[in-house]
Amino acid sequence: ELSSQKKFDEIKKANQAAAKKLVEDQFSSSSEDDEEDAEVKQGKILAKTFTIYTSQTDGDASELERTRQYMNEAFQSGAMTCLICIASVKRNQAVWSCCGCFCIFHLVCIQKWAKDSLFLVSSPLTDDDFGKKDYPWPCPKCRFEYKRSETPSRYYCYCGKVENPTLDPWLVPHSCGQICEREFKPSCGHKCLLLCHPGPCPPCPKMVTTTCHCKKAKPVPRRCSAKEWSCRLPCGRTLLCGQHACENSCHTGDCQPCPRVSKQRCICGRQTAERLCASPQWQCDQVCGKPLPCGNHTCEQVCHAGPCGDCPRSGKRSCPCEKSKFTLPCTEDVPTCGDSCDKVLECGIHKCSQRCHRGPCEICRQEVEKQCRCGKHTKRMPCHKPYLCETKCTKIRDCQKHQCRRKCCSGNCPPCDQICGRTLGCRNHKCPSGCHRGSCNPCPETVDVKCNCGKTVIKVPCGRERTIKPPKCKQLCSRPPTCHHSTQEKHYCHFGRCPPCRQSCQKTLTCGHLCPVSCHDEALVKQTGLHQSAGPWEQPSEPAFIQTALPCPPCEVPIPVECLGQHEVSSLPCHSANPYSCKRLCGRLLDCQNHTCMKECHLVTKLNSSADGKKAGPECSQCEEECTKSRPSGCPHRCVLPCHPGDCPSCLQMLKIKCHCKLSVLYIECLKLTCADLKEKELLISCKNQCPKELPCGHRCKEICHSGSCPLNCSQKVKLRCVCKRLKKEIQCSKIQEGQVSLECDALCKEMKRKASEIKEAEAKAAIEEEKRRQQAELEAFENRLKGRRKNKRRKDEVEVEQSSWQKYKNLIMLPMFGVAVVMVAW
Repeated sequence: ELSSQKKFDEIKKANQAAAKKLVEDQFSSSSEDDEEDAEVKQGKILAKTFTIYTSQTDGDASELERTRQYMNEAFQSGAMTCLICIASVKRNQAVWSCCGCFCIFHLVCIQKWAKDSLFLVSSPLTDDDFGKKDYPWPCPKCRFEYKRSETPSRYYCYCGKVENPTLDPWLVPHSCGQICEREFKPSCGHKCLLLCHPGPCPPCPKMVTTTCHCKKAKPVPRRCSAKEWSCRLPCGRTLLCGQHACENSCHTGDCQPCPRVSKQRCICGRQTAERLCASPQWQCDQVCGKPLPCGNHTCEQVCHAGPCGDCPRSGKRSCPCEKSKFTLPCTEDVPTCGDSCDKVLECGIHKCSQRCHRGPCEICRQEVEKQCRCGKHTKRMPCHKPYLCETKCTKIRDCQKHQCRRKCCSGNCPPCDQICGRTLGCRNHKCPSGCHRGSCNPCPETVDVKCNCGKTVIKVPCGRERTIKPPKCKQLCSRPPTCHHSTQEKHYCHFGRCPPCRQSCQKTLTCGHLCPVSCHDEALVKQTGLHQSAGPWEQPSEPAFIQTALPCPPCEVPIPVECLGQHEVSSLPCHSANPYSCKRLCGRLLDCQNHTCMKECHLVTKLNSSADGKKAGPECSQCEEECTKSRPSGCPHRCVLPCHPGDCPSCLQMLKIKCHCKLSVLYIECLKLTCADLKEKELLISCKNQCPKELPCGHRCKEICHSGSCPLNCSQKVKLRCVCKRLKKEIQCSKIQEGQVSLECDALCKEMKRKASEIKEAEAKAAIEEEKRRQQAELEAFENRLKGRRKNKRRKDEVEVEQSSWQKYKNLIMLPMFGVAVVMVAW
């Protein structure tokens, strides 16, 4: 499945690339120029190839049409196709040309074709001398047979002079550029004068002196290719009947049979009939009946010429078994000899056991052991009866497809009698040959591919007409214009509809201007709603397009127009050149003298001629907003009046605000608060209670409710301790924060610190001594292990007394306990 999907994706990409390339080639703007350059170059190459020939014929190139056709196919892309692989033959590929039909194949393809053809011929043969015979192989197109030794192995030019000819863009593809010099067919003693070329050589252009067919006229100079000519005089030669002369005009070859009718006798001379002079001898249906020399019998032959001969019963005659001979008169029959017949019967094995007899022998009735034809069964039966079993042959015939299926087959199965019937590569015809192995022969037919007008024609192999492009025709399209213009744009011959007319419409519109767009008399319009699907299973059809004439579009000539509100002047198309709204705000000053009209650009009626152009009119909106003038600093209330001109009245509302410490709510008249200075505002907003805020030291502020940060000079009394926490004293908090006062330790505090340090030193020394003792013990144990075996044996007898845990660690335990006791007593 993965490989199938991969192949499908590759084929899909290839088809998309081919479609893209086709679209680019079709709509390329420079394709026509490239084709014109290629045609000029091709014309120069053809003229160079025909130079020597046309100089011999005074410029007459009428006999070169067939050769010109082959050369045109060599230049045109896709016209020269290999019939074996059905692919185009390129300039740089090795090729081989058939000398019978001049068809060109890839060298590799024709070599494989010859090998496969020889294999198909040799596969059904079993004779021993196959290797000695040179079996032929046929051309794929004309079936011209070539010997095995003639299988091409190297790449030559058309004339066969140069091996592997180099690619030259100024020569015919696969040509060496030298004079052909191949002998003409039929041979006339002259050689071809063209440059190395594909296809057949043209007729010989040499001049020779020759007479007519009947030799009556004088010799005249003529072209070698047309040296046989007729003087148009009566032939006059005596016909085969010997009575009349040929009345036809001077002609080549033998005269035609005499067309006249005359009375002629049969061979025996008994009957007379009117017959053509061309066949004077004929036989009637009567028996001769003449008496033979014996006088007893008559001739029994049908109408014949000459004597009848002797009596067939005269002379020595044999008995029926041909063992005895008798000399008897012709009137007596030969008797039987009485001996056994002994003639070989039809079976070819046994002999007739009857006595000498007249007439045919009986059939062989002896019973023999017979084997069937396929050799699988045996049976005892009469010799004259054939024995065929019912077993059907299962061998595959030479086609390697069908079984033999004959009853009792001897093993030598006949060739397959079915028709191949496979569709050939052209997809137009089916293989008419008998069922065979391998691929079918390519279709030998050719198809004419014409342009639309039929004046340019190329021949391509059958099947290629669906993929090859029609030839480019340089004739101008002669179709009449289908739009309102008198003449259409000049373009070349083509298939399908003519391209849309690109000329300017130039029809007069209702506004008086001319339509400037391209011609729209034949526009393609998509049809919708034509077909309703029968159900969800029905696939949606492609949209249908119809060709119809569209009306001229609205006039687009720009005309200056002013907007309704007189804000701007814009150029509008002629079809919509009316006063318009520019979508801006109107912007005219309303009666309140504070706001402008917020409507979109609209028509405004001026009340009098001297009125200001920026003043609002009756169509403008009326101001319905509240007063938005700025209030005094600190006043959060709006003006109680609607939008009005002039200043706003004073605010008399009460303000609900919190004090500085945010604990109490105060009600103050808005006018007093907004008119007061900083000191008065400080007093008005204060609640007259102690400030609840905490100072950095952690105590509460002692000031009355105030704004801003609290003072830092805290007067609260706090306790101060020495470093060892033994002495204490009450001091003001602000002095401690400023670092002005400190409490030092006395002599007793210092003595207690000294004793504690001595205890710590004693503990450290005891730990160091214990560590040294442990290391010394490990060293002694290591030295003991290094001494000899004898000392080790002696030490084994000694009993080492191990110390207890209390004896080891009593010093380490008692010293800290003693130090702690001294400290407690001192405290």
